[in-house]
Amino acid sequence: MGGGRQRRRGPRDLSPTVILDRRTLWTQNAVPGQAVYGESLRKFSGREHRRWDPTRSKLGAAMLRTRDDPADLLPEPGTSLLYLGAGHGTSISHLHDHLCGQGNRFGGRLVAVDLAPRCLRELTHMAASRPGLVPVLGDARQHSAWGILVPRKVDWLFQDVAQAGQVDMFVAACRRFLNVGGQGLLSLKAASERWTGEGEAALFAGVEEQLVAAGFEVVESIELTGYEDNHRLYHVTMKEA
Repeated sequence: MGGGRQRRRGPRDLSPTVILDRRTLWTQNAVPGQAVYGESLRKFSGREHRRWDPTRSKLGAAMLRTRDDPADLLPEPGTSLLYLGAGHGTSISHLHDHLCGQGNRFGGRLVAVDLAPRCLRELTHMAASRPGLVPVLGDARQHSAWGILVPRKVDWLFQDVAQAGQVDMFVAACRRFLNVGGQGLLSLKAASERWTGEGEAALFAGVEEQLVAAGFEVVESIELTGYEDNHRLYHVTMKEA
């Protein structure tokens, strides 16, 4: 028989620490009782979780916009990840919940690089209660100044740096820090790239061609419109050094 009411789906576990409840993401709070940026707190199965606001996180937005499984955009808990352009730490805080957990029970490591002293102060304050988070004051392009803090290549690299030459910066960082077969996430802001006059769609297509030419497999190009206009997030795999 047709025409019946559809049963509402319950929360889905994307990982041991991340829940998708209808169209809302939640991460298990590594510092119970504390919100980071005013986000809601809620318990699932007796464990406190923090709402991941997609309007303040390109990664959170991409997980809700992807055509693939949103879990594909998450490293395994305990992974080491390099994050370039950490900002005020919204995405960083949720990644820490996932990668490290309370007291860094998973043994993850999250190196968060940003050029702004104000952002570093906020990240340093966050790191005091979140072991495994390593704030770094530095220019994402100047690897020699802070690269010693990433002594071994990582399996995941995320870049969210709104400067001209974002693609070249990402490629250089991946060649320096990302293992072959590793996953790269590039958040790209169209307005920060050199304007060619061909329009935004052509610009985004050109970025994908650049990444392929540089030796990456583009898993998906995710449009973030509605959460972050004029942005795309590229999920790539490093095919060659």
